[in-house]
Amino acid sequence: MNDLINGLFEILGMFFICPSIIKLYREKEVRGISYVHASYFFVWGVWNLYFYPSLGQTWSFIGAIGIVIANFIWVCQLLYYRRG
Repeated sequence: MNDLINGLFEILGMFFICPSIIKLYREKEVRGISYVHASYFFVWGVWNLYFYPSLGQTWSFIGAIGIVIANFIWVCQLLYYRRG
């Protein structure tokens, strides 16, 4: 049950990141956002891709995949649009 609950938190986290991805894509301008915190959580998510399977936490692993993908897209956007 703990794995399922944690996995749902991870999956919800992915959905909470998606509006930021869409907004940044539409505005194409970075203002008042630091890529540092997003990068930190991206790296933490990558760690979770190793960590959760070692604990046998399938749902958490599935959720972590979503978080990593969403954070990767957002960090790439932040770095790309920050240049412009």
